[in-house]
Amino acid sequence: MTVPQQNLWAPWRMEYIGGLNAGAEGCFLCRAAAHPEEDESAYVLWRGPATITLLNRFPYSSGHVLIAPLTHAAELEDLPDDVLLELMQRTRDAKRVLERAVAAQGFNIGMNLGHCAGAGLPGHLHQHIVPRWSGDTNFMAVLADAKVIPQSLAEVRRLFLAAGAELGLH
Repeated sequence: MTVPQQNLWAPWRMEYIGGLNAGAEGCFLCRAAAHPEEDESAYVLWRGPATITLLNRFPYSSGHVLIAPLTHAAELEDLPDDVLLELMQRTRDAKRVLERAVAAQGFNIGMNLGHCAGAGLPGHLHQHIVPRWSGDTNFMAVLADAKVIPQSLAEVRRLFLAAGAELGLH
């Protein structure tokens, strides 16, 4: 007996797919950096002198944060030491906030440098912070090759900003 194919509709993915080949002028990180008046709709969490911290609009799990230099750069060696330091400090601070905001029990933290390494935006490097929980993989990923994201981005942003304020981080 064959099982009929099931469709899982995700029309929001076209926005992501359509932006994959964009240069600096089409870079969503550069757009977010250039438009502070759109911080809420762009899910920006923090702005620093050299970096921007925002929620991933296409998350692997609730609370998936991106931290990027304001400079459109593809390689770590293209950034001065003060930018690299701020990038790591924001990574540390965002991890701490996520522990409180979404009760994360663990994290995957890292960068995908270059298209063949999985970088969806290879021209503008960025750090991923992906919160994890015991047992957070489920049958949807195994059977349907789909992820279930249980919280809206707006709710995660609200929780993150509240937890950051409680910790004195903003």
